[in-house]
Amino acid sequence: MTLAIVLAAGAPAAGLPTGAGETLTDRLAAQWRRAGADQVRAAADLDELAALVGAATGPVIVSGADLVAHTAVLKHLATSPVGPTVALVLTDPPVPGRTAVREERGQVVEAGPELADATGVFGGALRVGVEDLPALAAAARAAAARPATGPAVDGLFAALTALGTLTFAHRVRLLVAHRVGDAAGLHAAEAALAGVNEDKAELRLSVKERDDFFTTYFVSTWSPYVTKAAARIGLGPTAVTMLSVLFAVAAAVLFGVGGRPALVSGAVLLYLGFVLDCVDGQLARYTRNFSAWGGWLDTMADRAKEYVVYAGLGYGATHAGFRYGWALAIAAMTLQTVRHMTDTWYGVLHDEAARRPKTAVGGGGGGIGDRLNAASTRVQADTGSVSYWLKRTVVFPIGERWALIALTVALFNPLVSLVAVLVWGTLAFGYTGALRTLRARWMWVPVLDTVDATLHRDDGPLAARLPVVRPMGPLTLAVLAALGPAVLLVVALLTDDGGLRWWVPMALLVLLVGGLGAGAAHNGPLDWLVPAALRAGEYLFAIAVGVVGGAPDWLVFAYVLVLTLHHYDLTARLEKRQAAPPLHRWTLGWEGRSVLLALAAIAGIVSIGLATLGTYLLVGFVASVVLAWVVLPARAARVTAVPVGGGSPG
Repeated sequence: MTLAIVLAAGAPAAGLPTGAGETLTDRLAAQWRRAGADQVRAAADLDELAALVGAATGPVIVSGADLVAHTAVLKHLATSPVGPTVALVLTDPPVPGRTAVREERGQVVEAGPELADATGVFGGALRVGVEDLPALAAAARAAAARPATGPAVDGLFAALTALGTLTFAHRVRLLVAHRVGDAAGLHAAEAALAGVNEDKAELRLSVKERDDFFTTYFVSTWSPYVTKAAARIGLGPTAVTMLSVLFAVAAAVLFGVGGRPALVSGAVLLYLGFVLDCVDGQLARYTRNFSAWGGWLDTMADRAKEYVVYAGLGYGATHAGFRYGWALAIAAMTLQTVRHMTDTWYGVLHDEAARRPKTAVGGGGGGIGDRLNAASTRVQADTGSVSYWLKRTVVFPIGERWALIALTVALFNPLVSLVAVLVWGTLAFGYTGALRTLRARWMWVPVLDTVDATLHRDDGPLAARLPVVRPMGPLTLAVLAALGPAVLLVVALLTDDGGLRWWVPMALLVLLVGGLGAGAAHNGPLDWLVPAALRAGEYLFAIAVGVVGGAPDWLVFAYVLVLTLHHYDLTARLEKRQAAPPLHRWTLGWEGRSVLLALAAIAGIVSIGLATLGTYLLVGFVASVVLAWVVLPARAARVTAVPVGGGSPG
């Protein structure tokens, strides 16, 4: 149950009559109800607000009584999916007594009445998640103990930020929101509201503000019409996601069939499937239909679709007579997954750096990392420029990948498409990796100190029991762990010597020693790369075992695909700061799975080992999904519905 509290203290405009005749406070209360609040209360001062917060059992929305805004602005704040605690941030000029904010990467990192490097001003409203309610109550008491210098909601927000609460900034685009202090300001703000068509603005807001070049100019120019049509007929984001999956699967089948008509048809279906992939997010933003399940499904579906397409390309290239079609598909999937792992961990690193005082990051400015950071900020701010689009395109985002595949398949064949994806993907990986390495050395943030490193390294039961040798840093060891399987794979591809299976234990030993040693504290400037290096080590080992054991290429691809699903599940949970999957301990860990594959290689049953272990992991993954998103939520709902001690809900 969401509680909205309108705080009138220190807001002289609270009692002003609006154009409809009601007071500004009463109109705000009515707007919060339309925005989805289950209960709306007024608080005369911060002490009363602290008492209301102390009794709350769900998210709490707090707004000053001087806010004039479209109801859609309030609804967007109340339903924002970026984090549990979100504050409205405006670009209005600073006013004495109001709180200015400084934000980085969408996070409010500092708030106060006077900030020399402020990026905006507090909009007088915030939504606070359940886990942050104790901090909100403490902030209210702390602000109440200080002399009032302006609206009470400003002092509350400044105190909440000072407590270190992670707060995300919600910016207003296209719609209108202003804070007013007198009748003239109220009249001007209401005139601005009347000048904007709220529904049209919401539809435009459903499109991401910044996207890649292909999506911006070849999808988002017409996808909002599809979004509105889907909303009218009652389609939800999940249904659209599943439709996009069907389009991608159909495209993959046509790529495998081959022949120019099939390839061109597959390219068209792939493009339309990508349009639907954009529409599901736009529909969620337009209808404000967000859920943890929907976000997780969208992440998993995006990767599953892409890798199914790689499978279709690999089969099509092999069917056309190229011996290494499946090998290229496996390489493309492995490269893309490792890239995504580095993207995720660099994002966590950057978010952590943004929350730290500037003097604590890299020991101050002036280095190459500082200059790169400043240059990147300038380019990102120059939206629409050539340098802006080059920077966004060179990293090979999903829109460009889909466009490249569709064009190369339609004009040439699956082999050319796979080679193009690998070449551009490798160059993009090298470019982003080099720049991020330089910037990360400047930031020097022990990112893995803030998350469960054991979980996100995907350590299993053996990692907790085997002895660990740490002669060097975690990243060096993780890279060495990947080199052992890489060498075995290269030798296996260059020779047909069946005796290579006895080299598998040596590659396993290198993987285990390096991987287990990489479990040391991840407090180096580049240790955010450790999980990705371990993913590469496990994938390369599985591929090498498959090649040495003579397993069918499609089976090796299928096994690695199952591993990627498991690891993307962990990645999605990391991004949302969610707990481990229910059955995570049964996935055996990277080291347990590698040991089992090594035993299968020694026994000469690699195909059986890959098929059995892959099936086991897939069944466990599906069971974990059902438990996480169906069984456990239903059980929690039943527990919530029935109060402790019996009786009916009151």
